[in-house]
Amino acid sequence: MEGFQVVAKRFINTTRSHLFITGKAGTGKTTFLKNLEKITHKSFIVVAPTGIAALNAGGVTIHSQFLLPLGTFIPDRSLHGEHSESVPCYTQNTLARNHPLNGARKQVLRSIDLLVIDEVSMLRADLLDAIDYRMRAARGNFRESFGGVQVLFIGDLYQLPPVVKRGEESVLNRYYKSPWFYEAKALEQVQLVFIEFDKIYRQHDETFINLLNNLRDNTVTQQDIDTLNRYYHTPSEIEALEEVITLTTHNFKADELNSKALQSLPGKSHFFVANVEGEFPEGMYPVLERIELKVGAQIMFVRNDPEGNYYNGKLATVKEINGNDVWVELAGTSTRYKLKRERWENKKYALQKDNLELDEEVVGSFEQFPIKLAWAITVHKSQGLTFDKAIIDVGQAFADGQVYVALSRLRTLDGLVLRAKIQSTTISTDKQIVSFVKENHQPDRLNEVIKERQHGFLVQLIEQTFDFSSLARDLHYTIRNNETGAHKDGVKSVLQPIANALDAEKENTVKYRRQLAGLLSDHGLLVERLRKGSDYYKTLLAEKLKTLVLHQHEMHQHKRVKTYVNQLTELDVAFTRKLDELDKVLVLTEAILNGKENIDVEQLKVQSTAKRSLMMEEIRKLMPEISVKEQKKTKKEKKAKKDKTSEKSTYDISLELLKSGMTVTEIAAQRQLAVSTIEGHLAKGVASGAIPISTLADDETVREVSEAITTLPQEFTLKELFEKLNGRYGYGVLKAVVAHTEMSKSD
Repeated sequence: MEGFQVVAKRFINTTRSHLFITGKAGTGKTTFLKNLEKITHKSFIVVAPTGIAALNAGGVTIHSQFLLPLGTFIPDRSLHGEHSESVPCYTQNTLARNHPLNGARKQVLRSIDLLVIDEVSMLRADLLDAIDYRMRAARGNFRESFGGVQVLFIGDLYQLPPVVKRGEESVLNRYYKSPWFYEAKALEQVQLVFIEFDKIYRQHDETFINLLNNLRDNTVTQQDIDTLNRYYHTPSEIEALEEVITLTTHNFKADELNSKALQSLPGKSHFFVANVEGEFPEGMYPVLERIELKVGAQIMFVRNDPEGNYYNGKLATVKEINGNDVWVELAGTSTRYKLKRERWENKKYALQKDNLELDEEVVGSFEQFPIKLAWAITVHKSQGLTFDKAIIDVGQAFADGQVYVALSRLRTLDGLVLRAKIQSTTISTDKQIVSFVKENHQPDRLNEVIKERQHGFLVQLIEQTFDFSSLARDLHYTIRNNETGAHKDGVKSVLQPIANALDAEKENTVKYRRQLAGLLSDHGLLVERLRKGSDYYKTLLAEKLKTLVLHQHEMHQHKRVKTYVNQLTELDVAFTRKLDELDKVLVLTEAILNGKENIDVEQLKVQSTAKRSLMMEEIRKLMPEISVKEQKKTKKEKKAKKDKTSEKSTYDISLELLKSGMTVTEIAAQRQLAVSTIEGHLAKGVASGAIPISTLADDETVREVSEAITTLPQEFTLKELFEKLNGRYGYGVLKAVVAHTEMSKSD
């Protein structure tokens, strides 16, 4: 790690400043994100605007994590309902009323110190404001942006802009200067730290690097254009090229080129179907669910191989197909390679039951060859890829940044093949972006800024760590809501004494925090007082937490107390988080005061886990009957897991339940899967002829979807069909109708 990456690490670990990490294509932003877990002590989650971006970042989609509906968020608190002439809109009120967060999602958002948002060039300002509201509401902190959580934005604004659909622009213009994320209301009172990674790993040719810089900065000269146009090739020259991909501006162009090239090959088509398990929405499919290949087909890998055989964007040609086995020849090296299926996982964040640590839970998977047909690809879908050679077809560039994105995929200028000459009119960069970067990119001030922010963070850290008012507030809220319930005796005998103990410390903590604030200039005495104070309060809170968790386990023995037990779990999370803060405060303070680059809190995590395990063991000894019940539950869960992974596929199970008379909704409820997932299973039944199309779609739906199909290119995706129909039908229904129409054609 070097240069500005080290600076970024320091800002993340020793401040609470919101941070924007940017940089040209190939400067290591993705690598930094993938290494984040190793370099920070903070608990974090990763989200991204789209399913594919979330998969690539190893996170989840913004909409799934924050349970946001499709549409435009209106940042107007005075509005109480839907607000739109023709565009679906939602507000804080409609979110709270119609789309409330469940307990599990709230617990995750309360447990994090850092929220990472990747690919922010696609993040709209209104969506960021919706995230801000969710964070404030979930954490009960409306005073600070994002509920007091630090936000790390990662992306390159010089790439493609956020999507604003027809009709949305007029609504957004009422509240935002532009759709870019930095225009969000949540950032109006925030000084965003701007860090640009400047070391380029993809390109090494200074001429090419300078040309790309000019494209980004809107300073392209006639000499630059002349340099590019030297790589123009005639149609006949292009036709003679082999092992090269075309980057074009429109989906229909890429689809047409791929379709024609595949059809022109002699021989039989072979189809390879993905294995989809659990929850894996169609919009997240990293490659086609059903890949058609022929010998001679040009393909591209869409993943990096851990063994180094290929990388994301590497081209190859299919040489042999034998049943399910496919051999390809890698471009440039003529190396023969047998394709292997790869597994992508759809995850969600959750807290582990035993130690309340943040964890990733796999809820679905997608297994398929990591390839796409690769005679052509759109500029938009090429983001993140690297090519040794490519035909660039940007004569009809329609979006800011398209020419830059296309050219920056190449390693060298020698790999450039222009289908049409570049005109100055096709090169554009949003002037607002150029202005934003010039105003905020101040690398010479970063050392000065970090000292200011570290001091502010230290003051805030001490103030927050030894402030137990939020714990007391949560306790009193739970007490008030359960004073008259069946468990009121437990509330009085357990929760009330804990609340009284925290109330009794209120005056002491105020004096203590003032004392610590006065010692900021005396490092030695500050550390000594911090050590004594944290030890005292850790002992106090650990004792109260044990009482609370014991009561929580006792309540598990009763019926009709689910809501109360969930509230006790939320208190458990809050107390555990406060104990973690008390563990960290001394380590963080010493690191900041001594200017340490690395903050190692792994030992603290180990100790915290050990303390939690010891406490749970003591509780089990106090309540042996609970231990027995939990053991039975564990055996039951193991059996259920075994049943789930038996020889019978998840598709077969759904099909059997349907044939037994259950509805789609009933099947989803019994199997604890999304309705869309069950529809996907049943769509396969339609494709195989096991069930009729009428099971999932009525005649009118079939007619409307079928008509929409006729207006799309031959090689369309379900996402394109979904958007064509304005999202009126789920992916499962669309998949079933597509299968039905294909069967009808073959008949």
